[in-house]
Amino acid sequence: MSQPPDSYGVVGHPVAHSLSPFIHAMFARATAQQLTYRAWDVAPPELLQRVAEFFAGGGRGLNITLPHKIAAVDLAQQLTERAAHAAAVNTLAAQDGVILGDNTDGAGLVRDLCHNQGLTLAGSRILILGAGGATRGILAPLLELQPQGIVIANRTAERAQSLAAAFADLGTVGGTGFGQFDAQPFDLIINATSASLSGEMPPLPAAALTPDTVCYDLAYGKGDTPFVVWARQRGCRRALSGLGMLVEQAAESFELWRGVRPATAEVLAALRARQG
Repeated sequence: MSQPPDSYGVVGHPVAHSLSPFIHAMFARATAQQLTYRAWDVAPPELLQRVAEFFAGGGRGLNITLPHKIAAVDLAQQLTERAAHAAAVNTLAAQDGVILGDNTDGAGLVRDLCHNQGLTLAGSRILILGAGGATRGILAPLLELQPQGIVIANRTAERAQSLAAAFADLGTVGGTGFGQFDAQPFDLIINATSASLSGEMPPLPAAALTPDTVCYDLAYGKGDTPFVVWARQRGCRRALSGLGMLVEQAAESFELWRGVRPATAEVLAALRARQG
């Protein structure tokens, strides 16, 4: 009698919009892995029980999306170094009787920037807009690339400064309020806020963005995000959405679970065709 396929999924609230089932189904076919992957809408009060039931029932791994990434730290019995640094978890894996918590967001972003987009970030000036959980997940992997420095700009300067201080041991990183930082040009501007999805843009000095600047929105959707449109209108070198990061962080999770690294180009092309 054959064994049922291993069970995986994504947990969020809401989660119906998630592209993860599509991505992991393509990964599984391409790597000949027998597994199922489903999306579960779980409200915060139910998270602990639902995740415990999933793993008690033999589940092998979960992706964790909004709004659960910080709460998922307490669901893990062991954390990878990058998850501990981020103080947020987006991947849970059953390994050797232990629930391991990982954060693949930063690795996914770096893979998209450096491998897919061909950027070299060593010695670069990077501006990150927003000081929330998304920024926490990407700071350590970005600092490992040894940029000249990273500036975190946030509506509340104190929050940006506190986050910068938490990562100061990894490299040169500072925090400030929107519109309060040195108006030198940046090589890379990353939007880690949700503001552009509501049509709002943080105030930036005009000198921050030049024809050599690459702009990257961690968000994605059908067509260009408002941040991508805004950046392109101001004549930046390239304006990119977070679809590449989504696929690459999923590949990191898949490798953690299955021990095989899936190729991402075909999946990314399929998603871009779907999203328009």
